[in-house]
Amino acid sequence: MITLATLNARYIHTAFGLRYLYANLGELQAQTVMREFTIHEMPLNIAEKLLSDQPTIIGISVYIWNVREVTELVGVLKQIAPQVKIVLGGPEVSHPPDLPDVAELADYVITGPGELSFRQLCEQLLQGQKPLNRIISGVSVPLDQLQLPYQFYLEEDLANRITYVEASRGCPFKCEFCLSALDKTAKPFELGAFLDEMDSLYQRGARNFKFIDRTFNLKVKTSVAILEFFLERMDDDLYLHFEVIPDNLPDALKDMLKRFPSNRLQFEIGVQTFDPQIQDLISRRQDNDKTIENLLWLREHTGAHLHTDLIFGLPGDTLENFGKSFDQLALLRPQEIQLGILKRLRGAPINRHSEDYQLRYNPHPPYNILSTRDIDFSTMQRVNRLARYWDMIANSGRFTVSLPVILGDQPFVRFLALSDALYVASNSTWKINLQRLFDLIHVVSTDVLVLDKEELEAALLEDYQRSGQKGEPAFVKQKAVVTGKKMGKGTANKRQQLHNQ
Repeated sequence: MITLATLNARYIHTAFGLRYLYANLGELQAQTVMREFTIHEMPLNIAEKLLSDQPTIIGISVYIWNVREVTELVGVLKQIAPQVKIVLGGPEVSHPPDLPDVAELADYVITGPGELSFRQLCEQLLQGQKPLNRIISGVSVPLDQLQLPYQFYLEEDLANRITYVEASRGCPFKCEFCLSALDKTAKPFELGAFLDEMDSLYQRGARNFKFIDRTFNLKVKTSVAILEFFLERMDDDLYLHFEVIPDNLPDALKDMLKRFPSNRLQFEIGVQTFDPQIQDLISRRQDNDKTIENLLWLREHTGAHLHTDLIFGLPGDTLENFGKSFDQLALLRPQEIQLGILKRLRGAPINRHSEDYQLRYNPHPPYNILSTRDIDFSTMQRVNRLARYWDMIANSGRFTVSLPVILGDQPFVRFLALSDALYVASNSTWKINLQRLFDLIHVVSTDVLVLDKEELEAALLEDYQRSGQKGEPAFVKQKAVVTGKKMGKGTANKRQQLHNQ
């Protein structure tokens, strides 16, 4: 018996890689099961469930988000059932000699593509043969020879979880912070066969499609054909997520995007930095002017949700310089700005800069940067907190009226000041309930930022009422006490008067 397993970050995620392995096992499928868990489950409980299959081989996918938990799980499995062969694969174990500790616990490690190599290894082990090498280099298979995995999404997956799909593999760009920089180019799956699979998924009830292509809009003709396919099947539940190149938005693609209803498309757009010197240093090709133009166009002419990314801690960057990129992006008004902290991905080319720029990383997952030549640890901590508060306030969509009042014309400086003050007031970036967050923002904004108090209170009140929270925020209650008026049930007109002040 073969058991394929992994630990997802959340239940809503699905293990796309496991399904590819399973799809390409050939006759071994009949004696293989897939088991998906989350990183929040107890390793002992996971081990019990895995061993209940009485497997001869357990294959586990290892990623930066689950390597800590997988290490504990494999340690337990080798104590309880040392006869079971543990095979690891995935990006976290694909770059020897830079391997995590869990690689030493496993019997075999497959680096790189695993669809063919895992099947060959299993065949050897089940026949009683001992492979020559413990670390096995994965063999790439032409895409037209791969068995596609989509039929192995269960009905429960399609109804309740994200459906991951890919129209192409690889990336032609060489951004050094990304493992895709190791790819030679992007290769498409045959479009007709791919769309047939998408139609099958749709007919089975899939509505939440997340494309994992690194560059969905690289080949515009293909992008348009895929969008046309989904537009013909548009309904109230269909939602599509794409990762797109920010500076490539030709007219044919624009014409198609304008035809989509609002809130049916999400674009993940990696800006990362607007600094051309840093872009050159990390081998990132990006036309900044075109990127700005395209983001503005998407915001003004489509109903797409724009999830944009910046990275803090890149070699050569400083707090002030990062703030400039933040301000440029914030003024474009994407619905989300994900403030990522640079992480050390095993095998990523950016590691060549570690000595020159004194890049110091956390030795434990997720290997986030702790300091650089130009950014000390204290500053890194400040931005980590800023990123968390930005998620709670800006990316949550709960403060759409009050956020512009807070940011003014200096988004980064003002939000950093707000973040610092929030941390002093709360001593936490977690488990702050929404009502308390409204009260904290009111208190620290009026103390730290030079704002029109009445304008801020009116904006916060509008956001608060829209949030569905019961009762009144503290600043409304306090104002009612000062004015000698009770603001409870039946006082909607009085709240409106306060809002209009």
